[in-house]
Amino acid sequence: MFLFDLFRSFLPLHNPIGFGAADFVELVFTVLLVLLAMTFRPWIEPYARRLALSMRWSMVFLAALPVALRLALLPHHPIPSPTVSDEFSHLLVADTLLHFRLANPAHSMHRFFETYFVLQEPAYSSIYAIGQGLVLALGRVLFGHPWAGVAMSVAACCSLCYWMLRAWTAPAWALAGGVLAAIQFGPLNQWMNGYWGGAVSATAGCLVFGALPRLRESYRTRDAALLGLGLALQLLTRPYESILLVVCVALFFLPVLRRRDEWPRLARALPAVVLVVAPAIALTLFQNWQVTGSWTTLPYVLSRYQYGVPTTFTFQPNAVPHRELTVEQDLDYKVQVAVHGDHRDTVNEYFRRLAQRVRFYRFFFLPPLYLALPFFLMRLGEFRFAWAAAALLIFSLGANFYPYFYPHYIAAVTCLCVLVSVAGLERLSRLSLRGQRAGWDAAVLILLLCGAHFAFWYGLHVCDDAEFSVALRPYETWDLINHDDPEGRIAIGRRLAQAPGRQLVFVRYWPKHLFEEWVHNAADIDGSQIVWARDLGATDDEKLRRYFPDRTAWLLEPDARPPRLTPYPH
Repeated sequence: MFLFDLFRSFLPLHNPIGFGAADFVELVFTVLLVLLAMTFRPWIEPYARRLALSMRWSMVFLAALPVALRLALLPHHPIPSPTVSDEFSHLLVADTLLHFRLANPAHSMHRFFETYFVLQEPAYSSIYAIGQGLVLALGRVLFGHPWAGVAMSVAACCSLCYWMLRAWTAPAWALAGGVLAAIQFGPLNQWMNGYWGGAVSATAGCLVFGALPRLRESYRTRDAALLGLGLALQLLTRPYESILLVVCVALFFLPVLRRRDEWPRLARALPAVVLVVAPAIALTLFQNWQVTGSWTTLPYVLSRYQYGVPTTFTFQPNAVPHRELTVEQDLDYKVQVAVHGDHRDTVNEYFRRLAQRVRFYRFFFLPPLYLALPFFLMRLGEFRFAWAAAALLIFSLGANFYPYFYPHYIAAVTCLCVLVSVAGLERLSRLSLRGQRAGWDAAVLILLLCGAHFAFWYGLHVCDDAEFSVALRPYETWDLINHDDPEGRIAIGRRLAQAPGRQLVFVRYWPKHLFEEWVHNAADIDGSQIVWARDLGATDDEKLRRYFPDRTAWLLEPDARPPRLTPYPH
């Protein structure tokens, strides 16, 4: 009777164990795939072990794997289009850098171009650091499209994850961790299917956490330089979280500081770290000065002062930002944020939010790896693994000061999450049952389950137009790959691109418009083929039309379904 209850409904909410149709299909597929893999395991293992011993070829393989898998999906899932304001803001950074500047002059008609996460005064600039923008700009330079930079950053992350793990575990387990990273953060992951970032900070973490054990072992200048490179990359990508990363580095060397005979060796490595980090510090300060007019005021901080935070994720067009910052105001604001936080959270609210966010950390673990986590706890007696757990805790507590959370906030510890999985599997593999290597077989089975889980959903995307794939799509829960054009942005963009001459698009939102923003412009607004502007009413709009007399004016109503684009009424 119980078995009948399990299968009486394929709807997750009506099934007693929460399984839906996709779960049952995946379960059958997984069993078949695992049985097939176990059959070929004796043939595969020797080649995998041989590859794992070659660091160069393993890194090349792991760099190419996620990119090749994503490129294979292009017929059904083309190059992603930006959809959220953060992505457009990072693309603005890239475009600004390609104009060989860190900030753009304020536009005389900037009221029409107000948008999320972009400053209009004292300079027209993104509020974000330049790390992600650098990668997007590199993609445009090398391959003609910013998404190429995204793909390269994911490739670097997966490749360096293996390099990092080589300093922590055996080569075979390091290769297994690299493959786990490639399938978890590769072709189906939001980091590879958007421009918001994540892989750049994760790459920085791989450099730091891979250099630390190597540096402590030999204090080579090369390892010190790689540590500095990771810290510099994190500073240029996530300035606040770079503080947390420095704290983790300091904590790692605590045992060394207790032994005075180690101090001279550590001191000899320190200059290399400082020399590599110094240019990133200088670049950050110079960007601050270019954007905000103050060497010590981050663009992000100035944005908070001018605009605040959209707590309901709705645009407030009548809000009057504070444009002028005196030195006293700037200092007072920094002190208030440092002491109280932006939202004056209470201690109870802080820990309540922390408890609510635990479920979001599944982003870093494929479901079968949950079985390995208890075995990682058995390794906390070793300082290095206790330190890894402490580093994860430091980032979790530090990121919890934000009133909201996205996985890329703590992307720097991505490789530590992979390490937790691999270390747990390694500990599991040592268990024996009546003299048999039961633990090893269990660890291999978990890895095969991870592969089967990925293969199932990847296969559905390869056959995206097939009837069974369309039927299972509503049950998809962990993939964030682009499907068609749900917001209508691509269709509107194509129509405007096909129109002759240059275009001016006034965006008119309906009452109760939500957070989705359509006003996003390039670094050189006046020189752009398409200029997006807020609809401020016929009288004000006429001023902008006179400013752009040679452009065809359009009226876009994005809240219509589908979004409606019509010639601007005369």
